[in-house]
Amino acid sequence: MKNRKIWSLLFLLIAFGGDVMAQADAQAKAILSGVSKKYRSYAMVKTDFSFTLKNPQTNINETQSGSLYVKPSSNKYKVNLGEQELISDGKVQWTYLKNDNEVQISEIDNSSDALNPAKIFTMYEKGFKYVYLGDTKSSGKVYQNIELAPLQNRSFSKVKLRIDKLAKQISNIIVYDKNGNTYTYYIKSFTPNVKVDDAFFTFDASKHPGVDVVDLR
Repeated sequence: MKNRKIWSLLFLLIAFGGDVMAQADAQAKAILSGVSKKYRSYAMVKTDFSFTLKNPQTNINETQSGSLYVKPSSNKYKVNLGEQELISDGKVQWTYLKNDNEVQISEIDNSSDALNPAKIFTMYEKGFKYVYLGDTKSSGKVYQNIELAPLQNRSFSKVKLRIDKLAKQISNIIVYDKNGNTYTYYIKSFTPNVKVDDAFFTFDASKHPGVDVVDLR
C-alpha cells in the first residue's frame, strides 16, 4: 500500500489539466516546448527514478526507487514499484499487488485531468503558469530551472523542474505541498526507443498461478 501512496503523490502533478492553458514567460515556454517535442519523437521511453519525501518538522526522510515504461504516442505504460506494478494498454489498467498475488482491473480515464503515468513528462503543458529561473551547472552539465505554480487551488504550492539543457530532458521534479512536505522525483536514467512488444503492456494472469483477479470495471 505504501508504493501506491508514493505513486499517487506523483499524480499531484498530473491531475489538474482541465481546459486552462499554461501561461509563462517566453523563455520558459520555449524550453518546455523543446522538451515536449523531443519526448514525443520517441517510440518508447524507459526511465529509472527515485522518489524522496522530506519533512524537516516531522523528521521524515524516505526514499524509494522504481521504473517506468511509456509509449508517448499512446497511453500505454508500465510502472514497477517493487511490490506493486501498474500496467495499461491504454484502455485498461491492471494493478498487480505482488505480496498479495492480487490484480485489480479498472478502466482508464483518458481525460486531460486523469491520473495517468503516461503524462509524467508532459504534465506541465496545461494548468500552470511558469517562469524561467536561470541555469545552473553540476557535474559538467548545464541545467535549466523552471518554477511552476498551479492556476487553480491545489494541495501543493509550487513545482520546480530541472532540465538537462543539452539533452532536453527533465532531470528532476520537486513538489512543495502546503503541509511542509517536499517530494523529489529524480530521473536516474532515461532510455529512448527500448524494444518491447504490445504484450508488455498487458497483464497475463496465466503467468501468475493462483492470482486473485478483482474486476472493478
